[in-house]
Amino acid sequence: MPQVVLVNPLIPPNTGNIARTCAATDTELHLVGPLGFEISDRYLKRAGLDYWPYVKLHYHESLKAFKSVHQARGGRLLGFSVKGRCKYLDVQFQSNDWLLFGCETTGLPLEVISACEVTLYIPMTESNVRSLNLSVSVAVGLFEARRQLGLE
Repeated sequence: MPQVVLVNPLIPPNTGNIARTCAATDTELHLVGPLGFEISDRYLKRAGLDYWPYVKLHYHESLKAFKSVHQARGGRLLGFSVKGRCKYLDVQFQSNDWLLFGCETTGLPLEVISACEVTLYIPMTESNVRSLNLSVSVAVGLFEARRQLGLE
């Protein structure tokens, strides 16, 4: 099953909403530090409601720590970015993919983008809109991966 990875998330309600989506879909959620909040943050908990016991949460203190876990488990790194090279609908998702998303203000670091096998973007019609909300982007990417893999 695909996994969601948030690299340096900053806004607690976004991470809480993503955690709720991951709980609902039985998807592992990896948080890569540094984070812009404490995991015990009340806004994070409120956004995730009472679903935290159902979240398969993994915290990695650094990118280096995450890379070790990824290397041990295998699978493709797919980076979502407004600068992605491939439309997310044009990729054939695999069950062991890691869906990577960057922080709300700067996106994925170049170091992460260069480690990705593919970088994906979610097309937007209005050119004056810089990006979608992080929790929306995660849901779009995750549900397309699940649809393709027959995990509906």
